[in-house]
Amino acid sequence: MQKDEQKFLFEKVIEQHRGLLFKVARTYCQNENDRADLIQEIMIQLWLSFHRYNDRYKITTWIYSISLNVAISFYRKNSIKINDKIPLDEHLSQIAENDKSESEQQLILLDKFINQLKEIDRALMFLYLEERNYKEISEILGISESNVSTKVGRIKESLKQKFATIKN
Repeated sequence: MQKDEQKFLFEKVIEQHRGLLFKVARTYCQNENDRADLIQEIMIQLWLSFHRYNDRYKITTWIYSISLNVAISFYRKNSIKINDKIPLDEHLSQIAENDKSESEQQLILLDKFINQLKEIDRALMFLYLEERNYKEISEILGISESNVSTKVGRIKESLKQKFATIKN
């Protein structure tokens, strides 16, 4: 494939699936600047791997796989920086949350609980909430379907318990 043709196809793929990149970035980065950096890093890695894409797999599977691997690495690298910062008092962020509807507050809590998961579990729940089937999740994350099923069940149970403790 010629460079110009490869560039055109790559740009087309990115344009069609850019929402996916933003969702992955949002899952791993709360800060807008970090999200922009992560998206740029994902796109670089996608470009570098584009010539190796195997069309036996769905393009979204390939994009998710690379995006999540880059995001997890990025998150691990940046979490070292985060540990050096002083966190804001939690009540400051809760002021804005009190003005939201109950369903919005539950979504905020769900997001908060998912962000507390280990990186791989967060990726798993991201894909699950994106309504990917277990087979596709297993291909993206490189784990067995039964492992996906077991982990999803355990994480869902853990999330239910977290919600239950808040209501009590």
